[in-house]
Amino acid sequence: MQDIIDSSVVENENAARLTGLNRDYAALGDKLGRRGVSIDAIRDKVAAFGIAIPSWGVGTGGTRFARFPGPGEPRDIFDKIEDCAVIDQLTCATPRISLHIPWDKADPQALKEAASRFGLGFDAINSNTFQDQPGQRRSYKFGSLSHTDAATRQQAVEHNLECIEIGKAIGSKALTVWIGDGSNFPGQSDFARAFDRYLGSMKAVYAALPEDWRVFTEHKMYEPAFYSTVVQDWGTNYLIAKELGPKAYCLVDLGHHAPNVNIEMIVSRLIQFGKLGGFHFNDSKYGDDDLDAGSIDPYRLFLVFNELVEAERREAPGFQPAHMLDQSHNVTDPIESLMVSAGEVRRAYAQALLVDRQALAEAQEANDALMASEALKAAFRTDVEPILASARLKAGGAVDPVAAYRASGYRRKVAEKRPATEGSGGGIV
Repeated sequence: MQDIIDSSVVENENAARLTGLNRDYAALGDKLGRRGVSIDAIRDKVAAFGIAIPSWGVGTGGTRFARFPGPGEPRDIFDKIEDCAVIDQLTCATPRISLHIPWDKADPQALKEAASRFGLGFDAINSNTFQDQPGQRRSYKFGSLSHTDAATRQQAVEHNLECIEIGKAIGSKALTVWIGDGSNFPGQSDFARAFDRYLGSMKAVYAALPEDWRVFTEHKMYEPAFYSTVVQDWGTNYLIAKELGPKAYCLVDLGHHAPNVNIEMIVSRLIQFGKLGGFHFNDSKYGDDDLDAGSIDPYRLFLVFNELVEAERREAPGFQPAHMLDQSHNVTDPIESLMVSAGEVRRAYAQALLVDRQALAEAQEANDALMASEALKAAFRTDVEPILASARLKAGGAVDPVAAYRASGYRRKVAEKRPATEGSGGGIV
């Protein structure tokens, strides 16, 4: 397996931090040991937890108003794979890449060979019917899978079928479908008819899924449809999954909900009824999903993982969620943001593993609201950084991924060989 960053850089950076890490790990191990918790067992579970990287995430994002390119942006999917390899080399947490078609369309064999050089595989494949592509015969301006025009719907269906074929060729096992279909004015669209058309289109896509595949449908409250969205919330998403069949699941993007929505309860409901497909991890302050995971509300991320760990513990039927980051990096180095976000997702997982399940259950049964809350807070307040760093070190990664990345000069090096790109008037990656 090929490394992008010279191993000596990582070794030198780790050596400078090893003594401190060993002391912190021993101290935390002693503290957890007094509670009957094995720090090594927690570390090993964290080390086995992987998060997929979205191929588009390694490029600079943008808003509806502007996009400001960064230095050394990837020119194509093969540059993206190299950037993803850097993230996995340093974090040892991101072994899979999620492709977006047609953005990442290339020879499947070449894709497999490029990824395998770095020990990477491919996660769910993402279709794109939310924007028009060069040479496209029919526009998605007024919808795709739910369009009033049957030929436009068929074009969108055929694109998803093509994504399945590409996914089969590269080893993916799932298709993620997000559409921007909806309306911007009252009366513009008949809600029921639009949903019927969407279901009809998705049933055609579902019928083409291989037996060992899953399809993830993703809900989003708004944008680009600002009055109504065809798949606007988790309830609609659940109806879709039930209507399509046993291979259909709901994907939860943390940034696709209204402010103050109880996302952890949504997660619980979908687990309870066997329809949780996976996550797009990110964070948001006002809307959408443009911020790094855990950057605004790390406690909410922890509460989501509290539900996931509980489901894992009780072996909930059909519980096999996929985990992926989905962020737009407008003012940071995308590689750094993705490394930090992968760490934050693992942090929430580690903290959730530390919840005293017996104490929590007893407080819940006794209706002791304060002690139930404290049982969660006790785990959340625990500094698990020594566990995360030790998991990376044991796997051959960096104790401090961002420090090692900056010491490597990777961004400067790729900027020298990748032509600078120009800004645009708007639009996201």
